Amino acid sequence: MAFFKITLIRSGIGMTKKQNGVLAALGLRKRMSIVYHAVTPDIAGKIMKVKELVTVSETEFSETKQEIRARRSPPKGWVVEN
Repeated sequence: MAFFKITLIRSGIGMTKKQNGVLAALGLRKRMSIVYHAVTPDIAGKIMKVKELVTVSETEFSETKQEIRARRSPPKGWVVEN
């Protein structure tokens, strides 16, 4: 199953109430936040309404916030090399 990976690049400040409502419906609150939605015509229409504020890519899997955080963080601990 394919997913849209949607990242909010620009803030919704100064946008119309309709556009801010679409951002809220997509689950985007803060800049650089990432959400995953299944590829459907409904979601594609919402993305088109706020296309100036977001970047979109298509992925084969959806990640949770914990998985994104774990992927970004460096390895824990330290290693002694001889």
